[in-house]
Amino acid sequence: EISFEEAARGARKEIEVVREEECPSCGGTGAEGGTALTTCPRCGGRGQIREVQTHGFSQFVRIQVCPRCGGSGRIVERPCPTCGGSGVVSRARKISINIPAGVDTGSQLRLAGEGEKGRNGGPPGDLYVVIHVRPHEFFQRDGADLYLEVPLSYTTLVLGGEIEVPTLDGKAKIRIPAGTDSGTVFRLRGKGLPDLRRGGRGDEKVRVVVMVPKDPSKRERELLEELRSLRPDGSGEAHSFFGRLGRRGSRRKPR
Repeated sequence: EISFEEAARGARKEIEVVREEECPSCGGTGAEGGTALTTCPRCGGRGQIREVQTHGFSQFVRIQVCPRCGGSGRIVERPCPTCGGSGVVSRARKISINIPAGVDTGSQLRLAGEGEKGRNGGPPGDLYVVIHVRPHEFFQRDGADLYLEVPLSYTTLVLGGEIEVPTLDGKAKIRIPAGTDSGTVFRLRGKGLPDLRRGGRGDEKVRVVVMVPKDPSKRERELLEELRSLRPDGSGEAHSFFGRLGRRGSRRKPR
């Protein structure tokens, strides 16, 4: 689990993993004190069992891993007391990982060779680290793009002005034109998260919404009442809207 800022800038983390490793007492052979292994009597040291079945004039050959030796061709007469003859023991290891900038929840990092010990002399497996990013207090993300909602006063939207908004790189200024509608989205190019697929960075999209005071002062209420008297019903927009709606409905032909 990493923070939103770590996902944006990248980070180096240390994790602890419990995995199977070669037994230090027997060197992975599974035999006590380095005693020799004997040839498996079931498969004759081949590690496989062949079964031939005859049906009429046809023969079917079935090959499977020897259940006695597990495919190694050898068996342990005196098992190692440390690992019980398995040749592996569980160990907790601390591993340092580099998390690239731009990861998201569900991203997987593959660490080659950091998994479980391979069986029968095979190479070790890989370790997959799944990333979980904690949500941010203000930002929402969609891929490499960031979304931010900023409440503004009615007067700022009507008269215009300049505001400061947070970004991953600090603060940025946005000019608000006079007469801006609530819900308008402004784009800050290249201010989003690093894009792991296409390279570069996404954008930050700032949505401005009108901020309605819950408990206006007496003076604010007086000014709002004065404004309502000057521009009743939203400056005629409502009458104009319903007027257009009525004319459109009257032109519809009855079924």
